[in-house]
Formats: sequence, structure tokens, C-alpha cells
Amino acid sequence: MSIREILKERILVLDGAMGTMIQRYQLNEQDFRGELLKDHPRPLKGNNDLLSITRPDIIKAIHRQYLEAGADIIETNTFSSTRVAQADYQLESLAYELNFQSAKIAREVADEFTMDNPAKQRFVAGALGPTNKTASISPNVNDPGYRAITFDELVEAYYEQTAGLVEGGVDLLLVETVFDTLNAKAALFAIEKYFEEHTTLSSPLRGDVGPLPIMVSGTITDASGRTLSGQTTEAFMISVSHVPLLSIGLNCALGANQLRPYLQVMAKESETFVSAYPNAGLPNEFGHYDQTPDEMAVQIEAYLKEGLVNIVGGCCGTTPEHIRKIAEVAARYKPRAVEVIHA
Repeated sequence: MSIREILKERILVLDGAMGTMIQRYQLNEQDFRGELLKDHPRPLKGNNDLLSITRPDIIKAIHRQYLEAGADIIETNTFSSTRVAQADYQLESLAYELNFQSAKIAREVADEFTMDNPAKQRFVAGALGPTNKTASISPNVNDPGYRAITFDELVEAYYEQTAGLVEGGVDLLLVETVFDTLNAKAALFAIEKYFEEHTTLSSPLRGDVGPLPIMVSGTITDASGRTLSGQTTEAFMISVSHVPLLSIGLNCALGANQLRPYLQVMAKESETFVSAYPNAGLPNEFGHYDQTPDEMAVQIEAYLKEGLVNIVGGCCGTTPEHIRKIAEVAARYKPRAVEVIHA
């Protein structure tokens, strides 16, 4: 059964925060370096995506915990796996390999769980993060016309990331945490370009594939209800409507309560499935997330009672405990009704 068919029948659960779980391991510099990068000239601690190569056992264990908690979809550990983001560590050359290995790890774990329970198919979403540069806004307040990156440079980076993810075996592509819609449009253009040039692709882990379903998830950055590049929820939706999406949604920045009014707009206006994976509340003065799994599940249940979403999960601060509670709640409700679904 395809994911589109499943989404018509029930709410699917996305996993929680990878970074939050990695922090539990209290890793040191050597964990990030491994043997491969033991002599690398730059500090690497904090480059979480690198762990897919140097400590794949940890990434695999985290995926497994989320699947055990009830997640239907797990995200690859590739939020910063573009050569643009990896430039901070002088690791641009590893971009493809980071995506390929992250996809491979997630694919293997998801397949284990699907084989154990074929009635509950598990999916792998290849995560394409926003990068650490913005195509719409100048980083220099004294030079508003300056841009730190061009659209074409973003397309090239996202094309390479897409190749690694697809060839590593993902089921879906998730353009997530969109704060600048122009960056997202570069990612979407790169994805479409990749599939135009690879109409028939044999993936070593996924077999023959055509174009994969695409999810897009934006982020509201403050109480104004706009993205960092200034768009309202509706404007953001319209800006990416030229692409046939599996889903559109919101994640990060806000807790479930704060995200709800913007999801109501999406649920009303979207002609496709809607996703939401908020943070575990708002961060405290130390940057930590204090919202308990039970508290978050109550707030998520408000989405479900209103019929706002088809896919739900967690972002910053969420753990397998949060996802377990969310999955238990989601199982009691029908998914948001969708009248028109893009092919």
C-alpha cells in the first residue's frame, strides 16, 4: 500500500528530535572524528550528521527507539548534510556520503520493523534542512542587497543531497524547517531536476524508483506568524504550490499550542495532506525544553479533535517518550479529510 493510501485511512506518526537524543550520549570530539577524520584540522564536535559515518551505531539506536515508540516515518540524520552547511567544518567533500550513509542506516532499521510487522509499514524520509545561509535576506545590515549564497549554488548543493538520499534508499523527501521560501524553492527545483535526469534509477537499497513523494514543512519564527523571510502561512503555501506535494506543514520554533492557529489556516486552505511536528513547548532560559510527553500529547490532541493534520510528530526537545504518547493519541482519531490530492 502506498503512503498516500495509508494517509487516507489513518494519521501517520513522524519521529522526534535527533539532536535531543544525541545529547543524551554525551559524546566527545573523538566520537565525531572516528578513524576517518582523526587528523582533520577543524573541531568536529557538534556536527551531528557526521555521526552517521563515525558512530552509525548511535544513529541506528536512535532510529530504533523512535520506531519502537510507534513512529511510522523516521527522518534521516541529514539536517545539515549539504556542502553549504558542512563548509563550517571544511567537510564539503563528504556531503554525498553523509546523505547516502544516513539513508542507508534509516532504511535498514525501518525495513527490520516492517518485516517484523508487515501490517505497519515504516517509511524513511530524507531530510533536507534549510542550510545556514539565506537567499532572500542579507546577513549584512549595512548592505541590504548582499547575499551570502545564490539560488544556483543552493540548487547544486540540494541536488547532491537529493542524490545521496535517493540512492541511499529513502521513501520520501522532506524539505523541512523552511525559514526562507527561496531556499526551499531551490531544494524543490533540485529535487525535480534530479528526477528529470534519473527517470529510471536503480537504488541499491530501494530497487527501481521513480520520483518520490515530497513533503515540505515551514517554520514560524515569532509571534507575528511569519517565516523569517516575511511570509504568512498562506503566502508560504502558495509559494510552493507549483510542486505536487505529498504534504505541507509546520515544524520547529513553536510549541504545539503556539503552532495551532497557523495549522488551522493550512488545514482550511491546503489541497493536500497536512503535517505538524512542533517543539516540546518553548525553551526555558537555559535553552532546554521542559514540556513532558503527557503535556505535549494533550496539546497535540487538540489538533486531532479539530481534524487539522494527517501527519504528526515532534521537533526540538522531543524524545521517544513524547512520540509514544503522541502515537497513542493519534491512534484514536481519524485523519484530516482531504478532497483533492495531487498526483
